[in-house]
Amino acid sequence: MTIKLKLELASGQSLKGAPLELLADGVPIARGVVDKHGGAMFDVKSAAAQLAVRVDRSILKTG
Repeated sequence: MTIKLKLELASGQSLKGAPLELLADGVPIARGVVDKHGGAMFDVKSAAAQLAVRVDRSILKTG
């Protein structure tokens, strides 16, 4: 199964290159990187689980 998503920040900052983790019931099952259009894809096996995406915000510049 392929999961596609698009990320947009209200601040207008780009997330290009941001590392992502796809979590299933709180456990990382896949990794991805945000492309220049804010998109990301994960290829995973189909299973019943609560999914979430975690972004490593430490790469974002402030100020």
